[in-house]
Amino acid sequence: MKRENLLIWAAGLVVGLFAVILVVFGNPLNMGFCIACFERDIAGALGLHRAAVVQYLRPEIIGIVLGALCAALCFGEFRPEGGSSPATRFILGMFVMIGALVFLGCPLRMILRLAGGDLNAVIALIGFICGITLGVVFLKMGYNLGRSQEQRKVDGWMLPGIMIALLLLLLFKPVFNPEAGGPIFFSKEGPGAQHAIIILSLIAGLLGGFLAQRARLCLAGGIRDLILIGDSYLVQGFIAIFIVTLIGNLAIGKFNLGFVDQPIAHPEHVWNFLGMMLLGLGSILLGGCPLRQLVLAGGGNTDSALAVLGMIIGAAISHNFMLAASPKGVTIYGKIAVILGLIIACAIGLLNRERY
Repeated sequence: MKRENLLIWAAGLVVGLFAVILVVFGNPLNMGFCIACFERDIAGALGLHRAAVVQYLRPEIIGIVLGALCAALCFGEFRPEGGSSPATRFILGMFVMIGALVFLGCPLRMILRLAGGDLNAVIALIGFICGITLGVVFLKMGYNLGRSQEQRKVDGWMLPGIMIALLLLLLFKPVFNPEAGGPIFFSKEGPGAQHAIIILSLIAGLLGGFLAQRARLCLAGGIRDLILIGDSYLVQGFIAIFIVTLIGNLAIGKFNLGFVDQPIAHPEHVWNFLGMMLLGLGSILLGGCPLRQLVLAGGGNTDSALAVLGMIIGAAISHNFMLAASPKGVTIYGKIAVILGLIIACAIGLLNRERY
């Protein structure tokens, strides 16, 4: 096995192992890691939405950004750059999150759900691949959001700085108004109340972010590369995550094969398909999946930082406007938002062709 392949497998094995460990120590089932769900929890903790069951400052997200920052600094790859259609990236980030919260998971959680026996994730994977394929069509048509420009170093530190501030809020839990609550909110029940201890979650995020930065871990990018140039390098990382998590779920007795009675999931196949199709298309137009956006932001990319902030705002909108699905199913508003998101993403793909 080539050295670079060892790195992607090591990254996948570590992320998969921690995904199982975090579930054992308190995270929701099939949710050792979920970039979309955890950013939604952060949005709730900051009071951007008031869905009381999904509010928590997830240390895993903080750790991924700071782990990627450490890797970038250690290997001389911290390069503040941005200015490539930032507003468009913010909007794409919002719709990526809307698609994820209709399916109830990001691409990483989709793999974890597959490894837990959730067959709804098979439908989602097909939709995800279709969305990526559509994105590849736009790439072949000359889609380009423009070249990034070098930014000041302080700009590259903005999102890592926000993550450090979130970590301090998590550790000290300030209370400004005991009667009204806040400024930070924490779920007392539901998925937001299910979490491993802070130090374990933070270590998992730090290691995952460090290795993801070194290996360039990205499922959307992996499938894109496989379609465009037949390169399977990035996909191998997610194969490793699937294998480790599958073995782990079997070992701890959490493997449940089927479409129904799956944890934090619904069996509406059309919307699982279309939600992940929107996420796949949006990820290709952004240049990477939600995990990759966090890692790039940790390395100083301000465009990715805006995509991450767009996802957090997208999570708030999803809950405030009743777009987010639940185990009961997908709301009519969520269905409309997914269709609208696909139309807008396609328009962005068409209107940003170099030859347009």
